[in-house]
Amino acid sequence: VIAASGGPDSTALLVLTARWAKRLKAPPRILAVTVDHGLRPEAAAEAASVKRLARRLGVPHRTVAWRGAKPKSGLQEAARLARYRLLMQAAARSGYGHVLTAHTLDDQAETVLFRLARGSGLTGLAGMATATLLPMGGNKEIFVVRPLLPVHKARLIATLRSADIAYCEDPSNHDPRFTRARLRSLMPALAREGLTAHGLAR
Repeated sequence: VIAASGGPDSTALLVLTARWAKRLKAPPRILAVTVDHGLRPEAAAEAASVKRLARRLGVPHRTVAWRGAKPKSGLQEAARLARYRLLMQAAARSGYGHVLTAHTLDDQAETVLFRLARGSGLTGLAGMATATLLPMGGNKEIFVVRPLLPVHKARLIATLRSADIAYCEDPSNHDPRFTRARLRSLMPALAREGLTAHGLAR
């Protein structure tokens, strides 16, 4: 299952995974899943855009929705947990054993910085793992795999531009109300002092 939101990272993941599968003699089954959190009016159109791209690439696509009341505080964290839950459920229901997410080197750096700011211990400061095994109840287990973790976001954007593939931009990624967006805005200044994304990820 490819977690495909329509942003540049997940769009690149969808394109690269489709290319990879086509080169294999016995490719695995692939399904692109978009989670509509119901938080922005543009979300439905973005999901439809991912569906059209997936069809062009020969990849089946499904949109799943986060339903119910949304919290007034901790919205991004609640949305993240809901996204993982819905992706895992989609994978389990269709018999898939792996969920691919498009986390990049930049995301890893932000995660380390985010956890550092909250006083995390060594386990948290280790950052995101390339693969994580999550129990699904009973005998079911699903791997969350992050194949793009060593790759800079800029390289993925360059890949999409060279292939003339459009992508969406989520405005919440730059909304100063959210901690991650504020940390993201600090990254250029930190890099000038030697604390680059690569250094934080390492």
